[in-house]
Amino acid sequence: MKFYRNRIYFTFFVILVSCLFQACTLTNRLEPSLDRGRKYQVEIVRDKWGVPHIIGRTSTDTAYGLGFANAEDDFDTIQMVFLAARGKLAAAMGKDMAPIDYAVQLMKVWPTVEAKYQMLSSEIRSICEAYADGLNCYAAKHKDQLKLGKIWPVTGKDVVAGFAYKMPLFFGLEGQLKRIVGNRVESVSSKINQSKFEQKLIGSNFLAVGPQRTMGGTTRVAVNSHQPWTGPAAWYEAHLISEEGQNIYGGLFPGSPVIFLGHNQHLAWGHTVNSPDLIDVFELEINPHNQNQYRFDSEWKDLEVWKVPIEVKLWKSFRWTFKQEALWSIYGPAIRNEKGVFALRYAGIGNIQAVEQWYQMGKAKNLAEFKKAMEIQAIPMFNTGYADKDGNLYYVYNGLLPKRNPNYDWSGTVPGNTSDTLWQGYLALEDLPQVENPSSAFIQSCNSSPFKATLDPDNPDPSLYPSYLGIETFMTNRSRRARFLFGSDQSVSRQDFFDYKFDKTYDPNSRLIAHIDRFLAETNAENKEQEQALNLIRSWDRSTELANRSAAMVTITFRPRSQTGKLRYDQERFLRQMKEAIEMLQNRHGRIDPTWGEVNRLVRGNVDLPLAGGHDVLRAIYGDIKDGRLVGVAGDCFFQIVEWDDNGQQTAWVINQFGSNPSQPESPHYTDQAKLFAKEEMRTALLTKEQVLANAIRRYHPMDQSD
Repeated sequence: MKFYRNRIYFTFFVILVSCLFQACTLTNRLEPSLDRGRKYQVEIVRDKWGVPHIIGRTSTDTAYGLGFANAEDDFDTIQMVFLAARGKLAAAMGKDMAPIDYAVQLMKVWPTVEAKYQMLSSEIRSICEAYADGLNCYAAKHKDQLKLGKIWPVTGKDVVAGFAYKMPLFFGLEGQLKRIVGNRVESVSSKINQSKFEQKLIGSNFLAVGPQRTMGGTTRVAVNSHQPWTGPAAWYEAHLISEEGQNIYGGLFPGSPVIFLGHNQHLAWGHTVNSPDLIDVFELEINPHNQNQYRFDSEWKDLEVWKVPIEVKLWKSFRWTFKQEALWSIYGPAIRNEKGVFALRYAGIGNIQAVEQWYQMGKAKNLAEFKKAMEIQAIPMFNTGYADKDGNLYYVYNGLLPKRNPNYDWSGTVPGNTSDTLWQGYLALEDLPQVENPSSAFIQSCNSSPFKATLDPDNPDPSLYPSYLGIETFMTNRSRRARFLFGSDQSVSRQDFFDYKFDKTYDPNSRLIAHIDRFLAETNAENKEQEQALNLIRSWDRSTELANRSAAMVTITFRPRSQTGKLRYDQERFLRQMKEAIEMLQNRHGRIDPTWGEVNRLVRGNVDLPLAGGHDVLRAIYGDIKDGRLVGVAGDCFFQIVEWDDNGQQTAWVINQFGSNPSQPESPHYTDQAKLFAKEEMRTALLTKEQVLANAIRRYHPMDQSD
């Protein structure tokens, strides 16, 4: 017994020594980050809303300050992003994250970054490294907050790897993995969709009118992304000012050193989600005498085969590493299943320049410079809208659209034994559907067809684009309403513009209204409650204003299967959901026709507010059912409205659904904008260094902050 007791003591002693050793080595690794921090000439200025305005001598200095400020406000999420990019989520969080770590390694994220990092411009490498230094400075001062010490310090390569692994997930790579592997990859898809660190993009609006369509010759633009309200795909608001001329205000995802959408003093730009066909699956013909070879034209080619090590946290500091086969072909990553070996090719494979493109877009001073940045073509998706102080409007259906052999059916699995199915590059920027300075002086992009981006006759010609590109032809309700509201107004005032942006109505030709009409024609009431519900639906005026008493029944009955899903007609499902709505509303509200504001809510901490708007209206609010109500989880979030008058004077308004602090309930800025957001009010943005300093509540250098 004494022997075993001594063994236990010895084991605990070894663990204690190991922990102390790791703490010492972590301190030694992070200490140089503090030394480097002294070289950055930057000041973080917080206004009364807690927004970080980063003022530096150079863009590199502002990147350092941004990294520190971002970590101050959302360090947990940033760590998740970098753990994912390193393929180390399972090491920090357990076995459920292992499929994601496998996907990162299957995609060869790190071999690609290592091989191509030096090909990035020295300017963007300096910015990525400075941002990483800002994160490391915060980590060195808050080592108790680290989830996995071994990934620290992070580097500029980690920043770039974060972009490289996330981009394919934005356009559905996990869905294709599930399709190939079947039940064995179910966990990949479900964990990606359910975990905090990766969430699907919802939608967005980009609305702009030029001086020919406004009162007083003003250019107006709404950069109105619809994102999840929490997690790594939620916007972080920031303002970057440098002596080099940088003055960019906008939103970024945690872990990014650059603004993704926003405005500078010259122009504004935004993105909306599009859905071209950017992924193909190829069935490889395997050599019957060698399972690691596949036919390609007239020869057998070797698959690259390796074992992916995945470290999994078991308990506290105890971890176990297992290995999983990974394959690579001429097309890209491949997976072996019971039916054979299938390879994937996806847009942007092997490209790590997305961060550089976004940086150059934010630096642009005019349309020519902005289009030059777009010509980098490293962002594989996203409609892109643009407006500037000179009244120029521009829209492009941005994407890396593969040039495919038209003799094959690209809607399903394609033969992988011939060079005929290899992609032949991508369409050039100039060949994508686009609109520049239309005669209507109006553009809209609301997740629908690029062939209706403006008013006729200036829209792109759909006949120029083969069907295999997968370009959307459908129209969302938001795009229909935008075209109606802006298209029927020849002189859009400031108030008009705000009113149209916050429109809460469904177009009579929208998909929802067609489904409702069909459902009412096909459905008979089984009892009095159902007859009342059908009458509520029948009498609805297509509005989602706060006082509307039919909107709750309609929204719950005709909700899509998921926030990102399209609304497809299904009479049985709609009937089932109507029955659920009757029971839910009666139990919670004592009636089946409560006002929409009683049901549709913004809830965070102790804040609980009514919201107008709903699914696929211009005032977009997407909610999850919880305790008899719809609690907002996505839609309108951080967004901006920008205008330049006929003298080039810029004014901008911004708002955040909660506050500038994404994840810390103890912060005064966790919910301080929620009331404004619920009332559809916006803050006037601070645009110049002078305005920022005049409204400063706190000013500091990261090195001045105590641990």
